[in-house]
Order: sequence, then structure tokens, then C-alpha cells
Amino acid sequence: MPPVDNHRITPADIAIVVPVLGDTARLRALLDLVAAWTHKPREIVVVAAVADPQASALCDDRGCRYITSDPCRGKQQDLGARAAEAEIVWFLHADAAPGPSCLGDIAGAVAGGAEGGHFTFTFSGSPMRRKAAIEWLTNLRVRLGGIPYGDQGIFVRRDIYLECGGFPHQPLFEEVALVRKLRSRGRFRALAAPMGVSPRRWERDGWVRRSLNNRLLALAYACGQTAHRVAARYDPPRRVQPDTTDEGPRP
Repeated sequence: MPPVDNHRITPADIAIVVPVLGDTARLRALLDLVAAWTHKPREIVVVAAVADPQASALCDDRGCRYITSDPCRGKQQDLGARAAEAEIVWFLHADAAPGPSCLGDIAGAVAGGAEGGHFTFTFSGSPMRRKAAIEWLTNLRVRLGGIPYGDQGIFVRRDIYLECGGFPHQPLFEEVALVRKLRSRGRFRALAAPMGVSPRRWERDGWVRRSLNNRLLALAYACGQTAHRVAARYDPPRRVQPDTTDEGPRP
């Protein structure tokens, strides 16, 4: 792949990578959302944790690339990034709700010299005080040096991604090492545009309980516990059911 010419970057130079785990309905909603945008990405790469005929058929119908992986989000995203052919890779969760300007926001940031970045954490759905409080605290944490997690739509130039070693193959907190490397280079940008984050896990577990548990898991990982051990504490092994997924703690 030739060197990236930042000045000519457009939305068509962006690949969207989506790791999925039995969540075909949410994947369909995301693909419908992207299909309605005026500007389109160059490609969408869907990486399934388990073979899913429904997801495969959906990708065939929508013109997306479909590949399978072991059930490990870090590995899924890494495989998707390495399979992508576009100059910029944008990682989205299947239940994300990005705005129609996001592709242009990424292209503009990279044209301005960014090597990567992320969007502003914003819950999708109806506004609530509890949502607003968590949004404010999350974005404050990131501004003060905390790690933006995958639900904030991390994007990165593909050549820089490969140079930094990509995502480690671990089930949780795979963003931490990569974001630290990108920040150390000095061209990792926080974009003001919102990224719609599904509140379903907070609604399921309770707003306070979910947020506190996320922080405890992040603290445990920061103190040296392995991602696999933290993942075991987070969500005991379970059978994957259609249209259900839980993509890990997102403080």
C-alpha cells in the first residue's frame, strides 16, 4: 500500500470494521444506517466470533466482507483491520449509532494531520439525567487522560495501526495498549462529534451498578490482572444465542 496522502483523504478511503457475536439484528440496523448516508465508506468488514449463516447472508446481500474468527474481540478487530484495503480503519460496535457526518469528520481529521482518534461518548435514545451524568463523567475521564474505549468509534490510519502492532488478541481492554501508542505519537485526536452508544447494558444491569462495575474492572486490569481473568469475572461462560451479545465493560 502506498504512503497515505493526507490532503486527498475522503470518506471513500475509510473501511469500517465491525466485530460481531451473534447480533445479526443490530448489525442489520447499523448497515441500514450507513446505507442511508450520502457518503459511503470504501468497504465494511464484518468479523464474526462464530460462524453465523444469517450474518453471512446479510453481508452478502449488503456487499460487505464477512470473515470468521475465534470469539475474541481484539483478534476479531485485528483480523478485520489487516483484511481491510482502505487507508483508514474505523472500528464500530454492532450496536453503535454513528451520525451521518462521521465519515467526513474522520476524513477531515486525517487530512488535518491526525493519525487516529475517537468520537464523543453519547448515549443513543431519549435523553435522561442519568445518561447525561454518565456521558459527562466518561468524556471528562477521557479528557483527563483516560482511555477511550471501542464504543467511542476509534479510527486510525491503517499504516500506523500496523506500525503500532494493532490490537492485541484479548477479549477485553484491547484498546488500551493501542491508544497509548497512538497518543505517544502526538496525533491522536478527540473529535467533538457524538458517537451514539447503546444504553442497553446499563438498562439491564442498573445505571450505577454498571458504571461502578466497569470502573472496578478497569482498575483490576490497570493493576495487572490479565484481560482473560478480568473477562471471566465480568461475564461467566455462556452459550451464544442469536441476536445477543455483550461486548465487554465500557466505562
